[in-house]
This record gives sequence, C-alpha cells and structure tokens, in this order.
Amino acid sequence: MDRTHLLSDQDEVHTVPSCPAGAYADPNSVANDGATAPPADLMPVVPGYERLGPNVIPPSDFGSSQPEAPPRAPERRFDIPAINEELAQEAFANYVSSKCCYSSKPVKEMVFTDLQSLNTYRYRLETFTETRTTEWDSEPYNGQVVDGVGMAPAAWSIPVPIPSLFQDCKKSIRVPHTSTVKGCHSCLNLGRSACSKCVNSGRTRCGHCSGTGWRSSPERQRCGSCSGSGMIRCHSCGGVGSITCKTCKGHGKLLCFIKLIVTWKNNMHVSVIDKGSGFPVDLLDQITGEKLLTDMAPMVYPVVNFPDHSVNAVSESVVREHQAQFCTTCRILQQRQTIELIPITRVHYIWKEKTHIYFVYGTEHKVFTKDYPAKCCCCSIL
Repeated sequence: MDRTHLLSDQDEVHTVPSCPAGAYADPNSVANDGATAPPADLMPVVPGYERLGPNVIPPSDFGSSQPEAPPRAPERRFDIPAINEELAQEAFANYVSSKCCYSSKPVKEMVFTDLQSLNTYRYRLETFTETRTTEWDSEPYNGQVVDGVGMAPAAWSIPVPIPSLFQDCKKSIRVPHTSTVKGCHSCLNLGRSACSKCVNSGRTRCGHCSGTGWRSSPERQRCGSCSGSGMIRCHSCGGVGSITCKTCKGHGKLLCFIKLIVTWKNNMHVSVIDKGSGFPVDLLDQITGEKLLTDMAPMVYPVVNFPDHSVNAVSESVVREHQAQFCTTCRILQQRQTIELIPITRVHYIWKEKTHIYFVYGTEHKVFTKDYPAKCCCCSIL
C-alpha cells in the first residue's frame, strides 16, 4: 500500500495504508514480572535453537501449494444506477444545511444539466499469516519442576491453536525440554540488589531541611526530622542499603527456558479504482459499498473475469506480490479478496449562469464539492 498504480489515462488505482501493526493482545504470554534471562553466552546451546532472536523462523513447508485457476464464469456488468434529480437535490440540501455559512439559494435555484454515475470499485486483499520467533526468557525459581530432559521439538512442530481468522494476535509458549536453573545475573545469586535511592548507604538527604540540619522557619533551629544530621533513613530500603532483587524476587535463582513467540497478522491491501472523476478517494475510507465478490481460500487465485479489467490487473499484481512476500518467511493460513461497488454520482448544475459540480457518494448519499458558490465572507476568506 505504498504505491499508486496508474492503469490507464482514465483508470487510476488509489492504494490506502495497510492495517497498522499496532500492539497485539497477549493473554497467554509467560508471566515475567520483571525477570530477564541471563546473557545468551551464559546459556546452554539447545539443538535446533542455536540462533535465537527477533529474526523469524522460516516455515518448513513454505506455505500452501499454488492455487488452481477457477473455471471461467460468464461475464457480468455491475452498473451503478444513477440517482435522480430529486435525490441529488435532497442530498445537496442536507449537506448545505450542515454548513453554518452556506446560503441555501443555490439549492433552491439551481438547474441540473447532467448526472453521471461512475463505476467505482474497491478491491481488498487480506493475507492472514503466522510467524514464529524464539528467545530466552526466565522466571524466579522457587522449586518448580524443571523440564530440561529430552529433545526440544522444532519451533514449527509445536502445536499452537489458531485464533480467529483475520485478527491480529500474539502468544508466547514455553518450548518443552529447554528449561534450566541458573543463578541470578542481576544480583549475583544474592537475592538482593543495591538500593539506587541511597546508593547502598541506607541513608538519604533530609527533605525537611534539604540536608543542612537546620530549619529557618519561623526562626533558625535544629531540624527535628534528622536531629541536625541532614540525613534520614532511606524509605526505599528501610535503611538496610539493599532491596529485594526484582529479577529473581529474592530467590537468587532463575528458571530459564526458550520462549516461542507466535504472531498472527492480517496483512491488508486496499485499492480504489477511480475513473478519473476528480473525486478525492480518501473520503471513501468510511463509506459503505455493495459487495460484488468475496473469495476466501488458503491461497486465493487472482480475479480474472471481472468486467472491469482494471480490477483484474490489480488483483493479479497484489495476489502475486503477497504470496511472494510472505511464503518464505511466514505461514499463510488464509487469504480473502473482496470487490465492492461504491456508488458515486457527479452532478453538474447551473446557478447564476455558471456551471458547478458536486458529488453524491456512498449508500449514505454524502456530498462533496470543492467550491460552493454561495458562502459568507468569513468562509470565503478562510
């Protein structure tokens, strides 16, 4: 969705941004509570998991087999019925009434000269993928079972239930037979860490006298909070100079394991095929269209027999692009392509011997016009 395809002098495909990556719901992630795994060079090498990190693990089967072409269906035409003058005027009147500085005279006095219905299509391709990465993780060790015996299964052989299709999601799973107990690297197995507030001294500067030992209000006198020393017991550590280690929660040991991170993402491409109408297609993002085609399969075949060949060309390009992009790095679980017909009518009218244009679009009959001919002075200046 970072390109605009110009299919001809009349047909223009406008692409809109993909669904944002965003943050994913992660209800099944392994509870961490601040624990971090020791550095990788201190961890054992697990066969099959020699390279851990953010790089995705390629699926062993490289996705589904290529789809077969569907049987050719008879061609159909999907023409948008033109709205009549009465509906066009009603939609225009509603639009003008919503603008505080627009005069209603053009609506009442205009003369229609032409109403043009424009076949405008929205093509959408969704590719629902699964990716897997691995990394070391840990939790405080307090005697729980250590699953460290046996051969660890390969990352793509671990069964993980697939969530709802075409919805972004992320889960973390502990890889079986990869657990090991290590001393806590944060506190050197002590279970306690130096207090950063008092720098291990157990005392901090008195806030009542700013560390001077004296208070000047109402008259200079020794500070009662610190007995004139300027220092008080550290509230963070209770005066002992150290706090419970946040990594191991005071146990001094960590249960380390390899964590499998499974990410499901709906990769979406949307294109609007516009007939060079001059209408700003970004206004169609929230507009309802009439679905003409819905095709869903593990791997869809490009649309080949749609009456508007511009749609066929877009489908061919995007389907091939998605399958080439995701097959070697992700597992494509499902694809879905849809074609919507969006009603747009370009209305030409005359008011005070000048021709003007506005658009009525969507099933909601919204109106867009670049230059309304009767605005008040403040609107004209703006």
